[in-house]
Amino acid sequence: MSDTVQSIDRAFRILELLSENPDGLGLLEISHRTGLTKSTVHRLLMTLQENGMTKQLEPTGKYSLTMKLFVLGSRVVEKREVLQVARPYLEKLRDISGEAVHLVIREGDELVYVDKVESENTIRMYSTIGRKGVLYATSVGKALLALSPQEEVASYWNRTEVIAQTPQTIVDFPAFLRELERIRQDGYALDREENELGVKCVGAAIRDYTGKAVAAISVSGPAQRMTPKVLETIGGEVQKITREISQEMGYSGHSR
Repeated sequence: MSDTVQSIDRAFRILELLSENPDGLGLLEISHRTGLTKSTVHRLLMTLQENGMTKQLEPTGKYSLTMKLFVLGSRVVEKREVLQVARPYLEKLRDISGEAVHLVIREGDELVYVDKVESENTIRMYSTIGRKGVLYATSVGKALLALSPQEEVASYWNRTEVIAQTPQTIVDFPAFLRELERIRQDGYALDREENELGVKCVGAAIRDYTGKAVAAISVSGPAQRMTPKVLETIGGEVQKITREISQEMGYSGHSR
């Protein structure tokens, strides 16, 4: 076993031990129970503490877990929950619109397509689950950003290489902010061939019980079918569906 893997294994042993002792344990006791030297335990605890996993309690000096592991675990549960809750709604929206419906989550500064219900139309949108996408040029990405604080949007924009995916892509930041404001007012976002020529999409975000946007749904179709009137009609349906999913996720209608 390499030193790196061995260190990870030892760190997990400490985390498991602390999880069984919510009141915390001292350095000597951790060393005794794990069979590791005090210096090794101290080094690993400092690394875990620097990464927000453990903390030292005052005034006892004992070490205990923070809530970070709970937060990380809850994210996994949350993603599984939204997949389970959203699936019948995706099918309902497909039946209403006759177009392909996607469910996405945000991973850092990208989107990940986690579920899809295919259209019954002859001309279909070919996309795959697991595919990644940009936030700024997609209806789902813009819908998620529209529910983010403006300083977070600005930070995202500044660290992102904003490239025109098509001639329709919004690459001017003030114009992008105006687009997000329109989305907040309308309740849904549009992708007017901004990510892919010939394809238009309507998207809206899903909130969890805290009001945080945790996922988004889009309806995608060929530009010739997605006329302004159709986009408006589908937009209302997408808004309604995401509101229903959000309510099932515990959202009461009051954001954080």
